[in-house]
Amino acid sequence: MPTLFIFHGVGGHSKENWFPWLQQSLETERTHVVVPDFPHSDHPDLAEWLEHFRPYQRQLDDRTVFVGHSLGGAFALRLLEKIHTPIRACFLVASVWGVMGNQFDPVMRTFTVPPYDWKTIRQNARYFSVIHSDNDPYIKLSQAEELAKHLSTAVTLVRGGGHLNAGAGYTEFPLLPEQISAAA
Repeated sequence: MPTLFIFHGVGGHSKENWFPWLQQSLETERTHVVVPDFPHSDHPDLAEWLEHFRPYQRQLDDRTVFVGHSLGGAFALRLLEKIHTPIRACFLVASVWGVMGNQFDPVMRTFTVPPYDWKTIRQNARYFSVIHSDNDPYIKLSQAEELAKHLSTAVTLVRGGGHLNAGAGYTEFPLLPEQISAAA
């Protein structure tokens, strides 16, 4: 049975946004879905999040899928730098990955400031999807486009989607199961 991991962002948790909906949608298709609650989400630290994820590492295999929202996207990228077993796919939704030029940069520094090892990241996932809105209040579309270039993919644009979170009306996200199925 494939395992899908959903990673939340700053101040986030497993029961927010479209995460419970996606978990329920995909578990009916015989996919094991894990949505970890990372420690100190208001003041995240990459080393703490990596340590928290350690027990899940034995579940990683060539059928695994990562879905990262906001800072969860940066966490997925950092995991892809470190794992030894390539996964099937990585979906980055309204993803943080570098310096954004806003008030959240200092909080996310451990995830975003060191340079990314793009070659290793690309080798550790067979498929990438970057999903972004044209009016995200935190992350410019140009940053998503640059991220997509690093991953040799294109941006899937969601018009008027804001940060693709509950605050922007996203408690369900039908585009994701469609894309995940297409990456199978």
